[in-house]
Amino acid sequence: MKVPRSINNFRRKVMHSITKNVGRSYKEPEPGSLKIEDIKKVLIVRPNHRLGNQLLLTPIVQEVINTFPDCKIDLFVKGGVAYPVFENYTQINNIIQLPKKPFNNLFKYAGKWVALKRKRYDLVINGDKDSSSGRLLTQLSIAKFKVFGDVDEDIQKAYPDYKHISKYPIYNLRHYMHKLGFEKNTSEIPLLDIKLNQEEITKGKQILDDIIKNDKKTICIYTNATGAKCYSETWWNTFYERLLAEYPNHNIIEMLPIENISKINFRAPNFYSKDIREMGAIIKNTAIFIAADNGVMHLASASLTPTIGFFSVTNPLVYAPYGNGSRALHTNETTIDDWIKAINTILLD
Repeated sequence: MKVPRSINNFRRKVMHSITKNVGRSYKEPEPGSLKIEDIKKVLIVRPNHRLGNQLLLTPIVQEVINTFPDCKIDLFVKGGVAYPVFENYTQINNIIQLPKKPFNNLFKYAGKWVALKRKRYDLVINGDKDSSSGRLLTQLSIAKFKVFGDVDEDIQKAYPDYKHISKYPIYNLRHYMHKLGFEKNTSEIPLLDIKLNQEEITKGKQILDDIIKNDKKTICIYTNATGAKCYSETWWNTFYERLLAEYPNHNIIEMLPIENISKINFRAPNFYSKDIREMGAIIKNTAIFIAADNGVMHLASASLTPTIGFFSVTNPLVYAPYGNGSRALHTNETTIDDWIKAINTILLD
């Protein structure tokens, strides 16, 4: 049964109003009560099925591993996409998977919630402060140390990028640790990373070489996105023509979405894959990846490839690709010349 978007949006608003104060009664432990070596079992809660949201979870997973090197991590997520995303994370102990469509699997859905009460953790982290179910699951879980995800005022003052959905959970954990008596952590924020291994990268290069059949650098575009984030065929064809004119000494290829459609009418050499890790490995071998804000844009970022993300309706302060020279461009506030300058900054670096 597919639930209409309007009902989903109403449900989210109601649940958020009900759960916004969940965790407020949680009494934070005293400074000195947490010992790094005692944190063995960690639960990270992010009950969302979308590819992008699971990829955006990889930085906080890395932060937990860096902070508690002897720990094992359970992930409480929705759907099966977390399995390929975290395939090469040896510290992941268990992926607790909620069904993607809970209304079709009510007993299984409820069973996962109930089962959470049967296991004890040393630390629980809610990966999304705006997730009502995430807050409830964090409250429901059994652990002495809990990070519910609220962004402290001190964090907002200290970090201009605190709104980013991948960064504020890390700032929260660091702030929490500092309040418990640990030295302030000022190291670089981890990047999105699916940890491609050399075998995967080599296979990705072989696939790319079969497409381009030359040694030129490759620009990869992805012309699809969901809903209002998707740009029109006219928009993409205009941009593609400009790329052809600006970069005659580069390959320009298109990664096709699962729907096997193209906003430039398949004019560019293209490839299609349903394998998330294979997609990431091919992107890894390109010089730059260009797309609207979507899950595959985050996949490119998590393959550690310089990424240009186009934004028009979503907030780049929340979802921008970062690291590796990546840039977010708000297309309502910039021009095609600005986009080319940003691309040149990466390609000509």
